[in-house]
Amino acid sequence: MDVKLDTLDRKILAELTQNARLPTAELARKVGLSKTPVALRIRHLEESGLISGYRAILSPLQLGLTHVTYVEISMSDTREAALQQFNTAVRAIPEVEECYMIAGGFDYLVKVRSRDMADFRRIMAEKISGLPHVSNTSSNVAMEAVVEQNFRLG
Repeated sequence: MDVKLDTLDRKILAELTQNARLPTAELARKVGLSKTPVALRIRHLEESGLISGYRAILSPLQLGLTHVTYVEISMSDTREAALQQFNTAVRAIPEVEECYMIAGGFDYLVKVRSRDMADFRRIMAEKISGLPHVSNTSSNVAMEAVVEQNFRLG
């Protein structure tokens, strides 16, 4: 569904992406509307699916998960059934923060968070390498996060 956003909707979304717990009255003041129109706009944005939910964002650094590795995965079988088996299995690994099917020199790119290299090595040996239809992996360790945040309107 293509949702039409006006300037006020964009302002509301920008504020909510910074602080989803912002009281409606404060949000209304920041965007220059009264509470009722802001509440109606938020409800419309939720019902349209543009706002898909609200959640607590945990700090991986505060949890001791300071090690980020991107794993390139090549598959031995890329038929739909094999891809679905892989997708289901990779979703069950809590250390996998993101996973994308890629069009390129490999099939999947997986972002793994761990405490350190030893923890990552364990995750690779016990979980990633054993995923269905994995034929080859290549790991790239992140040295520094230059930009790391949730999606926001620009």
